[in-house]
Amino acid sequence: MTDKMVSVIVPVYRTLPWLARCVQSITGQTWKNLEIILVDDGSPDDCPRLCDDWAKNDSRIRVLHKKNGGLMAAWMDGVRCSTGEYLCFVDSDDWIDACMVEKLMEFTSDCGKEVICGNYVQEEKNRSIEIYQGQEPGIYTGRQLRERIFGHLLGQERRPITLSRCMKLFSRQLIEDNMKYCDPAIRMGEDVNITLPALLDAERIVVMEGAAWYHYLFLRDSMTHRYDPQLYEHIRRLYHVAGKILEEKKAPHGETQACREFLLLLFLEIKNEARAGKRGWRQRLRTISADGEVQEALRQAPLYPESAVNRLLYRALKKPDAAVLTLVRLLLRLNAKRRR
Repeated sequence: MTDKMVSVIVPVYRTLPWLARCVQSITGQTWKNLEIILVDDGSPDDCPRLCDDWAKNDSRIRVLHKKNGGLMAAWMDGVRCSTGEYLCFVDSDDWIDACMVEKLMEFTSDCGKEVICGNYVQEEKNRSIEIYQGQEPGIYTGRQLRERIFGHLLGQERRPITLSRCMKLFSRQLIEDNMKYCDPAIRMGEDVNITLPALLDAERIVVMEGAAWYHYLFLRDSMTHRYDPQLYEHIRRLYHVAGKILEEKKAPHGETQACREFLLLLFLEIKNEARAGKRGWRQRLRTISADGEVQEALRQAPLYPESAVNRLLYRALKKPDAAVLTLVRLLLRLNAKRRR
């Protein structure tokens, strides 16, 4: 292992309560050859000033101020102005253990196209949950990559490798070569647009054992848990991009992967509508179920869900009658009460 430069890219937008903890966790890394890119995405609070203050006191920190353009546009700009041989992404309300970069770097090679995958801790209000990659820990190259990883990245109830850009270390080339797939207009599942092609281009993927050094702040009241009237269109857009990536990268079972991922994402739309219960929600779900793309996906790539909840959601997607939709809504309300 050589002392290679690692660029840590942090998009910053309205995360004032957590930003100091995030930045301090990065500046305190045991791996010293760091370049820390703080991308102020037009944050309207005091975050921009704090970023500038930290940059004055630490020569490794660079601050990029820009107009608000969303998360994807922010980290893309961060990549463009970075110089490290490896790239690491940290969201500004999360934090990392002091050893993370060094421990990930211990598993790098001279491959030039590799992804080192750590794990993470989901930090909730009253508990911390360690979450691990679905793929068995190990070093994957050549035939193993295609047979055990590339054909299973999408369309799984539990992914073999999370498609978050965080808790990973990427060879720079994998990110730069695939930014063409990134569309800042996509506001749901954005990381799929870069992590999926990067993984499919990798010649070496390391899945680490343990390694839960990334701390993901889980906020139940965040935007992902609110009603989104545009969610179905976001899902369709993501489906089309993912399908294009799988096709162009010649991923094994690419069409099946894309269709199954589309169906699994539609479970989110069922929850979105049923949980909110806005006027006409049942009819909207029936209209979605009858959509040509949905019917084609159901025909081409049937699912066999393992969890009882997903089996119910799949049933609601295939035949959204009043009884099933009412049961879905009741179940979601009961789960919400248990979590309070």
